[in-house]
This record gives sequence, C-alpha cells and structure tokens, in this order.
Amino acid sequence: MRTIGIGSLQLEAGGALPEVELAFETWGTLNADASNAVLIEHALTGSTHVTQGDTDEPGWWETLVGPGMPVDTNKYFVVAPNIVGGCYGSTGPASPDPDGAPWGSRFPLVTIRDSVRAEARLADRLGIRRWHAVVGGSMGGARALEWAVIHPGRVRHCVAVAIGGYSTAEQIALAQAQILAIRQDPHFADGDYYGGPQPEAGLGLARRIAHLSYRSEPELSFRFGRRAQGAENPLEAPALAARGRYQVESYLDHQARKLVDRFDANSYLAITEALMSHDLGRGRGGLPQALAGTKAEFFLAAVNSDRLYFPEQSEELARALPGAVEVHRIDAAIGHDGFLTEIGQLGPALRRAVFTA
Repeated sequence: MRTIGIGSLQLEAGGALPEVELAFETWGTLNADASNAVLIEHALTGSTHVTQGDTDEPGWWETLVGPGMPVDTNKYFVVAPNIVGGCYGSTGPASPDPDGAPWGSRFPLVTIRDSVRAEARLADRLGIRRWHAVVGGSMGGARALEWAVIHPGRVRHCVAVAIGGYSTAEQIALAQAQILAIRQDPHFADGDYYGGPQPEAGLGLARRIAHLSYRSEPELSFRFGRRAQGAENPLEAPALAARGRYQVESYLDHQARKLVDRFDANSYLAITEALMSHDLGRGRGGLPQALAGTKAEFFLAAVNSDRLYFPEQSEELARALPGAVEVHRIDAAIGHDGFLTEIGQLGPALRRAVFTA
C-alpha cells in the first residue's frame, strides 16, 4: 500500500480538510499513454486490497481482478484507493489534525462527491487523465457513478453494481440505526475515544444491523434455520440473561467481532454518512438531468435477491441514462453480498462490453 498527499480538500458541506492523504494499491503496469488504467472502488468497510498480487493475503474481488481475470492485471493498470474518512491509510477521524491530535469528533462531513474529487487528484498525480473503466459495487458503485457525472471526459466505461442513483429513505433509515448504535455506546465519548476504551459494543451492533441487509432471508434460513448454537439451547435457561443462542445469533456475533477487530468506529460513521449523501440528482435538476451530460459507456448490474439496493433501483438508473442501457443480473440467493461473492457471473459480459481482449 502507498500513500500520497493531495493537499487541502474543499468540502461540499463547507470548509476544508487540510493536507489529505490517500492510501491506494496498484497492480499491473501503466502503459505509455496511460490508457489502460482501471479504478476499483471499495464498498462500505472494504479496503484497498482488491486482489492478492504479490502478497499472501487474498483480496476481496479475486474473481474479478488479477492475472487472467476480467480485469486482467497483465493488461490493465489497476488502482484501488481507500476512501477519505476510512481507516485503511487515507485521512480519516483517527488521523492527526494539523496539531497532531486525532480528528475524532471534529472530523468533517465528507460526501461521495468529495471523495471523487480527492480521487481525481490522485489520478492527476499518477499521470492518468482518463480511466479505461471505473468499477465499483454498493458504495463503490456510488463513487463510480459520481465519477461519470463529475468528470465525464475522464471515464470511458462506468461499471456500477448493486447500487441505485441515490440512497433511499429506507437505506438512510437503516444507516441511522447503525449510527445511533455507535453513538450510544458508553465508550464512544462523542467520538473522542482515542487513547481509551473503544466503542466495540456499538460498532458490533451496527455491523449486525448492516449484515442483516447484506444477506437474504432464504440464505439465513437455509444456513441456520431455528437451530441452537451447539449445546446453547435457548429454551433451556433458568433466566433470560442466561439463555443460549440460536445459530444465527452466533453468526451475527462472529460478523460483529470480525469488524470490531479491523475497523474504526468513527470511520464507520464517516463513511456511512457519505453513503447517506449519495444522490446523483441533488442540486443537478434530478437524476435524468444529472446523467444527461455523461459520456461514459455504462455497465449496470444488480443482485436478484438484494434487499438493500433493490434491482428496481438499478432499473430506474438505467432508464434515467441516455440511450438504452441493460441491467445485468447476478443470480444469487445470498442477497446484497452477491456483488462480492458472485461477481464472477458477470465475467463474460464484462469481457465483451468493457475489458475486451
């Protein structure tokens, strides 16, 4: 992973974030005219590590990016940045302010549009004037779409998976529940918890709420049903406080623990707020008007069992785009997370439309 300074970043909500650093990873080699560059945008709690490359750690989109994959790193130069506000190397709430103290509660609101403008500076510093493709799923898809709107001349192909043109009222409501789970943790300390106990319980609860929207009801029923976790029979307890767990509860506990061990609670808030801000039509006359000036070729896809970003939102986005744009489908029972686990289904279509031989 590398970091690069992009200077002070003026923010959509007002003010500026001084001396911003962006962390990123790259794979492949940039060609002489910089025409083979591909930008990969991570989802909410994702990192820069899209594919294994020269490391021992597998990436989160191995079936999409790598040697011989649709985004073939033998042919394309792949760049994957960590979003502003994140905790994987880019400037975020845990980063030092100009006086050396963690930003904490003073970290400003950074929108999806702000992050795209920051990434444009990263592209400038890498000598990339135009991306062959900008690719993202979920929140990464929101960033990809904003790239096509803000910088129409710098995006040849825009690939947006499992995302609509804006975050809906329901998606904002789900996000608010997660935000409150963190803020109401006794250890949150209004966001200034660095150096003390971490708000692990609140972050874990936020992850549980989110994870239920990432997976489908049929998938949870098939995997866990009403089964108890080992010998922890929920119906054989002398008191409510001593009851055992159902398997699905143990699963959510596991998912919460995994996130708590790798993520900063303030970053979770900052990025969640950014995703709540997602609205291509805001201040642009609505969705069709915002997309009217785009020049990219769009590749849209939805997960048929998604209950966070419904396939209908991708269809609405396609109708708002100039010309006829197909919405490809990922056939997966898992739910929203199918954009990660089943992205390989899109391989043939992506090779034909975007990453041609």
